[in-house]
Amino acid sequence: MKIASWNVNSLNVRLPHLQQWLTDVAPDVVGIQETKLEDHKFPDAALAALGYRSVFCGQKTYNGVAILSRAPALDVQMGIPGFDDVQQRVIAATVDGVRIINLYVVNGQDVGTDKYAYKLRWLDAVHAWIAQELQRHPQLVVLGDFNIAPDARDVHDPVVWNETHILTSTAERAALEKLLALGLHDAFRLHHDQAEQFSWWDYRQAAYRRNLGLRIDLTLVSDALRARAVASGIDREPRTWERPSDHAPAWVQLAEAGA
Repeated sequence: MKIASWNVNSLNVRLPHLQQWLTDVAPDVVGIQETKLEDHKFPDAALAALGYRSVFCGQKTYNGVAILSRAPALDVQMGIPGFDDVQQRVIAATVDGVRIINLYVVNGQDVGTDKYAYKLRWLDAVHAWIAQELQRHPQLVVLGDFNIAPDARDVHDPVVWNETHILTSTAERAALEKLLALGLHDAFRLHHDQAEQFSWWDYRQAAYRRNLGLRIDLTLVSDALRARAVASGIDREPRTWERPSDHAPAWVQLAEAGA
């Protein structure tokens, strides 16, 4: 079971890329972020033509998340229960017995701003909810654009991207560690120790060509799935295409249960 996450940075613009990638890679489940589409404009028919069912929650211009799957998506949840938020950043569903939680984490703008404080509150709410979800669904994957680089290996310049910088600040990384402490594992790091393996590159300053990036797109697997996570990676190919998203897909391969 191949499960992937991709911030497409506008599904309206990137639909041909998504269609090409689904055709080439054939993942079983994909969480996508930044669809930037109202629900009535979501291209579910075009994706169904490729064999994918879609569940989604979106809004005009900003945010928006979806789960695409070959098998039915059951027990769909949109938003964080009990957390009042007009921004469409969260969707969850169960596919083939695995609970998928797709997050588009708040960016936070800059340390010390109101948006940064909101990001930390939002992450607290996510933590409380996922703790409950793990009780109900031991086989669980949390994926998405986390807007947090886990450690110094995940940034191109640790001097700049330090404990006072947005996406790498002490409080943001502590929030991610707190989430992992629930019994989640960074699937990429189960198989790759090396630095400078990134999932996001700015459009400016020839950042992709120079590999000036961050790893902020994550797939986290629960304790119950850790042994089944037999491979993981980041697919840089779509970042080389014309008019690409600034993010590349991150993925994890789960062996069949009992294999």
